[in-house]
Amino acid sequence: MGLLDLPTDEGLLLRHYTLADDYIEYIRSRRRPHNRFGFALQFCAFRYPGRLLSADETIPAEITEYLAAQLGLKSVDLMRYAHRLETRREHLADLRAIYGYKMFSGGGARDLKGWLEHEAEIARSNMDLAHKFIEECRRSHTILPGISVIERLCADALVAAERRIKTRIVERLTDVVKDQLDVLLTKTADAQVSQFIWLRQFEVGKNSADINRLLDRLELLQGIMPPLDVMDGVPPHQITRLRRQGKRYFTDGLRDISSNRRLAILAVCAVEWRASIADAIVENHDRIVGKIWRDAKRSCDVQVNNAKASLQETLRSFKRLGTALLEAKGDDAPLDPAVTTACGWHNLESLVATAAQLSDTMSADPLNHVVQGCHRFRRYAPRMLRALDIKAASVAEPLMAAAKIIEGNVGTLERPTTFLRRNSKWFRHLNVQEADGQRLWEVAVMSHLRDAFRSGDIWLAHSRRYGDLKQALVPIEAAKATPRLTVPFDPVEWLDDRKALMADGLKRLAVAAKAGAIPGGSIENGILKIDRLTAAVPAEADELVLDLYRRLPDVRITDMLLDVEKATALTDAFTHLRTGAPCKDRVGLLNVLLAEGLNLGLSKMADATNTHDYFQLSRLSSWHIESDAINRALDTVIKAQSALPMAQFWGGGVTASSDGQFFLTTRQGEAMNLINAKYGNDPGLKAYTHVSDRFGPFATQNIPATVSEAPYILDGLLMNETGLKVREQYADTGGFTDHVFAVTSLLGYRFIPRIRDLPSKRLYVFDPGSVPKELKGLIGGKIREGTIVTNWPDILRSAATMVAGVMPPSQLLRKFAAHPRQHDLAIALREIGRIERTLFIIDWLLDADMQRRAQIGLNKGEAHHALKNALRIGRQREIRDRTSEGQHYRMAGLNLLAAIIIYWNTDQLGKAVALRKRAGLDCSAALLAHISPLGWAHILITGEYRWPKQ
Repeated sequence: MGLLDLPTDEGLLLRHYTLADDYIEYIRSRRRPHNRFGFALQFCAFRYPGRLLSADETIPAEITEYLAAQLGLKSVDLMRYAHRLETRREHLADLRAIYGYKMFSGGGARDLKGWLEHEAEIARSNMDLAHKFIEECRRSHTILPGISVIERLCADALVAAERRIKTRIVERLTDVVKDQLDVLLTKTADAQVSQFIWLRQFEVGKNSADINRLLDRLELLQGIMPPLDVMDGVPPHQITRLRRQGKRYFTDGLRDISSNRRLAILAVCAVEWRASIADAIVENHDRIVGKIWRDAKRSCDVQVNNAKASLQETLRSFKRLGTALLEAKGDDAPLDPAVTTACGWHNLESLVATAAQLSDTMSADPLNHVVQGCHRFRRYAPRMLRALDIKAASVAEPLMAAAKIIEGNVGTLERPTTFLRRNSKWFRHLNVQEADGQRLWEVAVMSHLRDAFRSGDIWLAHSRRYGDLKQALVPIEAAKATPRLTVPFDPVEWLDDRKALMADGLKRLAVAAKAGAIPGGSIENGILKIDRLTAAVPAEADELVLDLYRRLPDVRITDMLLDVEKATALTDAFTHLRTGAPCKDRVGLLNVLLAEGLNLGLSKMADATNTHDYFQLSRLSSWHIESDAINRALDTVIKAQSALPMAQFWGGGVTASSDGQFFLTTRQGEAMNLINAKYGNDPGLKAYTHVSDRFGPFATQNIPATVSEAPYILDGLLMNETGLKVREQYADTGGFTDHVFAVTSLLGYRFIPRIRDLPSKRLYVFDPGSVPKELKGLIGGKIREGTIVTNWPDILRSAATMVAGVMPPSQLLRKFAAHPRQHDLAIALREIGRIERTLFIIDWLLDADMQRRAQIGLNKGEAHHALKNALRIGRQREIRDRTSEGQHYRMAGLNLLAAIIIYWNTDQLGKAVALRKRAGLDCSAALLAHISPLGWAHILITGEYRWPKQ
C-alpha cells in the first residue's frame, strides 16, 4: 500500500472511517445525498491518509460501501459529487473551518520543515522520514502536499542532517588527529596497501601470529586516539552507515570526497575498528585457549591408547597370579611357591609399579598436558594485556593482579593463586607441580581470563561483545514500561500463580499416571516411559501434493525473481549506502542476490548472466547489499507470502520453529578452527533459522558450529515484527536450557522444545513433601523462592534489555551460562526456568495435540534444510568467504532466495487449488494443511541466467 493510498483494509477503515455522532450531524446538514456522501468522503480523506481528493480519483468500493452503510445512503449516490467543482471547494473550506485543517503553506509549513530537520538525524531512511512526516501532518491537521513534494522535502532534510552530523564529528577532532587520520590514506602498510585498507582487513584468527597481527592494528589506532566523545549524540544507525561507507571506499575514492565527509568517515572507522579489533583479540585468545584444551585432551587420549597393550598384559599377569594364589589357598599350600611359580617376587614388584603407572595413565587429566600450550601465550600475552583496556569487578581483582605479573613479563617467581578456588583441580595441580609450576600458573591465569571475559567478571571499556554487563541492563523504570513483559512486578504474585498452576498440573499428572491415561506414555515405579509419536497425515494428502505440483508451471529462477519483484517490490529495500536512494538497476541487484543465494559468488555470476559484468555486480554489491537491507527485503517477502490466500491453510502466523543447519567452510578465515565432531573433522558454521507456521523463514543468523543453539532462539524472535507475533516457539533438544525457558516465559512466548531424553529430566517443585506418591520418583529438587524474590528487579531488567535491543539475548544468556560461580541473577533465572520446564513437561505428557503441533512445526524447519541444500550449488557447497560478514551475507542471501521461492510456490499453489476446485476435486482445508511450498523440481536453478532485455 502506498503512503497516500486510500485504505481498503478493514482495520484501517474501522479506525479512521468510522463516523462519530457529531460528525454525522454535520454531514446530514448537507441538502442532497451526493453532497452528504462527498462531504463525508472528503472529511475521511483528511483524517487518513491526510490529503485532498483529486477530481478524477477512483474511490475503492470498500470505502463507499462502508460510508454508505453509516449514512443510510447508496454507493451510487457518490457518482454525481464530482460534477460540480464549486461544491468541492465549498466543502473544503467548511471542513477547514469546522475541524481546523490547514494547507501546507506559510508558517505551518516552516514549522514542519524545522521539525523535519530534527527528525532527519534519527530517521533511518527516506521512507522512514516520509512516514514520520505524514504522521506529524495528520497530528497537526495539516493537509498533505503531493508525494513528490514530500519526497523532496525528506531528501533535502536527510542530506542536510548528514552534513550537520559530519560537521559535528569533525569539529570534535584536533588538528593533530585530523592529520593522523589523513596519513592513513597516504602511508602504506606491508609495502602494498594504504594503512586505511590494511586496518580494515582484520578477522578473528586461530594462533598467536594472528593475534599479534591484530595487536599491530590496535596499537596503530591507539596512537591516533580520536576523542572517545567524538560520536556522542550521533544516532547509532548514522554511525553504522559511516562505518559501512568506510568499508566500501578504496583509498583513492576517500581522497576525492569532501574534507568533512572524509574525516568523519575516518574518525568513525578509527573508533569503531578499535573496539572491533579489541573484541577480535579477545575472541582469538578464547580460541587459542580452546585449542590448548583440545590438544591436551587429545594427548590424554593418545596416552591412554598407547597404554592399552601394556594394560592388557598387566591384567593377564595379575590374572595368572590371582589364579595361582587362589589355587594354593584352596589346597592349603604355602603362598610363596605360588607367587614364585606365577611371576616371581621380583617381577611382582615391577608388575605393581607398572599397574600404578597405568592407573595414573588411565585417569589422566588434561591439566597434566595444558602446560604444553604455555609457549603460545608467551608470544602475545604481555602485549595483549598492555594493549587492552580491561576493567574488572571486585571478584576478579585477584585474577587481574595475577595478569599484571604476566603483563610485566619480569620473570618473577611470584605465583599468587588467590584467583583459584581451593577445591579446584588447578589449585591441586599447582601445589604438586614444582618443576613446571611457573608455566602451569601462566596457563591457569590465561585460561581464567578467557572464562572471566565470557562471564562478564572482566570486560573491555568500549566493547559491544565484551562490555560491562551492569551498564548494558536497562533501568528498572524502563523495564516496567516494556509492554512485552507479561509478568507482574511483584514476584510474590507471580510465584503464587505458578504454585497454583503447578499444584493443579501435578494433581492431573498423578491421576493420569494412576489410571494409565498418559497419552503415549506411562509412569511405573517412579520411572517415566515415552512411546514414539505416530504420524497423522491422511493418505489422500500425498496424492494431493503430487497433483498440485504437476499443475505448477516450469519456471526459470530468473523469471521467478522478476515475478516476485514485481509483486512485492523487494528491491526497494536495497537503498544506496551513502545517498539512501533506491537502486534503479533492479536486474543487476537481483543478479547479486542470486549469486549470494546460490553460493556462486559475483565472478561466476558475471560469467553466467547475460546482463552484467563483474565490476558492475561488484559495485552494486558494495553500495547496496548490507545486513539491514537484506532483513528489510526478507520482511517484505515474508509479509507478502503470509498474506496470500494459500498461506492461511498452514497456520495463523502465531507459531514458529527454529533449528540450525550446518555448512562446511574453508579452512582459511574466521571459521577455520570451529570444528564440531558431530559434523565430522571439517570446519563449519551453522545457520540458525526461524520458520513460521506459514513456512516463512523470517530470521536467520550465523552461529559457530561449536556452540549451543539455545541462546539464539530469542534473537530471531525479537529480530522483526513477524517474530514478535509468535506465541508458540518450537525447538529441538539443542535449543533448550532452563534460562531459555525462563526468558521466553517472561516475554510471553510459550516455549515447546522436543526433548530427546525427556524421561531423564527431573521435575522441580515448591514443596516436595506434597507431591503425589505416583510422581515422587520424578522429583529432582526444590525451587529456591528466596533467590527469585531477591533478584526479581534484575530479572525484569535483563528481559527488558533483550527486548530493547541494547544487547542481543544470545550474548546475555551466554554470559549467564558461562559464569563459573553462577551468580545470583543466573541462579534466579535458572530457578524460573526450572518452574517453567516443570509446567511444560506436565503439559507435554498430558497433551498429545501439543506434541503433534511441535512435531509439525519442527518438520517444517527440517524441510527448509532440504530446499536450501538444493539451492547451495556453487563452490562445491562450501562457504568459502573468509570473514564473518561475508559468511553472513551468503547465509542471509540463501535465506532470502528460499523465501522468494516460497512466495512464488505459495502463489502458484493457490492457483493450482483453484483449478482443482473448478474440476470438482477434493480440496478440503484438512488436506491443504499438509501441503508444503518448499518444492523445487519445477524450478530451473542451474545453467545460464538469462534476463529479458530492459
